[in-house]
Amino acid sequence: MSPTSTGPVPFTGYQKLIVGLLAFLQFTIVLDFMVLSPLGAVLMKELDIPASRFGLVVSVYAFSAGASGLLAAGFADRFDRKRFLLFFYTGFVVGTLACALAPTYETLLAARMITGLFGGVIGSISFAIIADLFPPEARGRVMGVVQTAFASSQVLGIPLALVLANRWGWHAPFFMIVGVSSVVGAVIVVRMGPIVGHLAVTRDIDPFQHLVTAVSRRGYLNAYACTMLLATGGFMLMPFGSTYVVNNMGIALEHLPIVYVVTGVASIIAGPFIGRLSDSLGKYAVFCAGSAVAVVMVVVFTNLGPSPLWLATLVNTLLMVAVSSRMIAASALVSIVPDAGDRGAFMSVNSSIQQISGGVAAGFAGLIVVRTPSGALRHYDTLGYVVVGAIVLVVLLLYSVDRAVKAKLAAVRPL
Repeated sequence: MSPTSTGPVPFTGYQKLIVGLLAFLQFTIVLDFMVLSPLGAVLMKELDIPASRFGLVVSVYAFSAGASGLLAAGFADRFDRKRFLLFFYTGFVVGTLACALAPTYETLLAARMITGLFGGVIGSISFAIIADLFPPEARGRVMGVVQTAFASSQVLGIPLALVLANRWGWHAPFFMIVGVSSVVGAVIVVRMGPIVGHLAVTRDIDPFQHLVTAVSRRGYLNAYACTMLLATGGFMLMPFGSTYVVNNMGIALEHLPIVYVVTGVASIIAGPFIGRLSDSLGKYAVFCAGSAVAVVMVVVFTNLGPSPLWLATLVNTLLMVAVSSRMIAASALVSIVPDAGDRGAFMSVNSSIQQISGGVAAGFAGLIVVRTPSGALRHYDTLGYVVVGAIVLVVLLLYSVDRAVKAKLAAVRPL
C-alpha cells in the first residue's frame, strides 16, 4: 500500500502504452454516458421528456449494463482479455451509432439499452487488465491517469458535443463518439498484445461455478457493498446537473461549456497527483480526505440558487475533484481485493453492481426531482443529503476493505 524504499515502480514503454490506450478507451465510454447530462435540457425540450422519463434514459443503460456484466462474469477469465475487450467495444460502437440515428424517445431508449449491454462490461475488463499488468503499489498512479477520462470528457468531449448539438442537433455528438471510438478500437487491434497470463489458472473452471464464487465469496462482499454506495452519488446528481446549473443557478446555456472546461482541466491536473498520493500516503487515507471535501461541496452545490458564473464554476470544480479523488483511491484499493484467477469475474460483478445500483439511484432521483414549468428543479437539495449519507456509509465500509487488503499484501510480502 505504500511505496518501497526505492521509490515508485517505473513503468515500461509497453505499460505506458497500455495506460494511454485504456485512458482513451475510458474517455469514449464515459463521454457516451456523460453527454446525456449536458444534452438533458435539449433532449427534454425537443423530445418532450419529463424529468421522470429522462431518468429512465439514464437508468436503462445502467440496468442493461448490469445484466450483461453478470452474464459475462463467468466467462471473463476464460479468454484473452484483448479479444474479450474488442468484442464488447465493437458492440458499444454499434449501440452508440444506433443512438445517433434514433428519431424518437422510444428508439433512443432502445439504443441506450444496446449500448449498455456492451459498454457496461468494458470498464471491468479494463480494470482486470490493469490488475494483470501493474503491481498494487503502482495502481494509484494508473487509476489516476485512467480516471482522467472523466475530466477529459468534460474538457474536450462535452464542450465539443455541445457545439455540435447546437449546430447540427443532439444526434451529432453520438456520431462524434462513434468516430473517435473507431479510431481507438483500431489502435487496440494493432498495438495491444494478447493478455493471457490468467488462463493458466482459469481455463478449465466451470463458468457458472466461477460466477457463483465471485458473487458469494465472503472476502469480496464488502467491496461490492462499497461499490454499490459509490454509484449512488454520481448517478443521482449527474443526470440533472446541467439542467440544475442552467435553470436553477441561472447560468446561460452558452456559458455551460465554460463550467465543464474549467472543471475538467482542474480534474485532469489533479488526477495523476491524487493517484500518486494514494500510492504514497495510503489509498484509504486519500479516500477519506476526498470524502470529507465531497460532503461539504455536495451540500453547497445542491443548495445554490441564482449564482454568478465564477461561483458556479468554482463549486462544480471542487466537487468534481473531490469525487475524482474518491473514485481513484477506491478503484485502486478495490483492484487488490480479488485473487489473480478471479479478477475478470470479480470486476464484472463489481461493474454490474455499480451499474444496477446507479440505475436504481437515477430512477429514484427522477422520482424525487420535479421539473417546474419554468424548467427549474425542485428537491435537488434532498438528493444532496441522500448522497451525503451514502458518502459517510462508504467511508465506514471501506475501512474493513482496507484492513483486509493490508493483511493480504503483508502475507504475500511480509515487512
